Amino acid sequence: MIDQNKVGLEGYVMNGNNEKPVMIARIWKGVTEKSKADGFLDYMMKTGVKDFRVKKGNLGVFVLRCSGKKHVEFLMISLWDSMNAIRNFAGDEVDKAVYYPNDDKFLVKLEPEVKHYEVLVSP
Repeated sequence: MIDQNKVGLEGYVMNGNNEKPVMIARIWKGVTEKSKADGFLDYMMKTGVKDFRVKKGNLGVFVLRCSGKKHVEFLMISLWDSMNAIRNFAGDEVDKAVYYPNDDKFLVKLEPEVKHYEVLVSP
């Protein structure tokens, strides 16, 4: 049952404790050539997404895609219960992007960093 004291605008559940976020979103961006986009999505499902789903503290993952004329941009948003959980996935340099052996065959550029956001309101 949802604590009604934690229900905010439009019924979203909010964290009642201002000191700790509901969760942490780790956001990575990558760009592929349009011709490689479907293959890269399949590859991500077998590598990064698969790894996220089995890591303790992972609360889910979203893969977003935005197609342009020549390139396709992907955003991968993984949700975590703590920075320690992210550290268990990414290592001590949590702001450094994690890459897999064949990423460079798909990506136009390997972005060196990711961003972390505190999730303050969630559905």
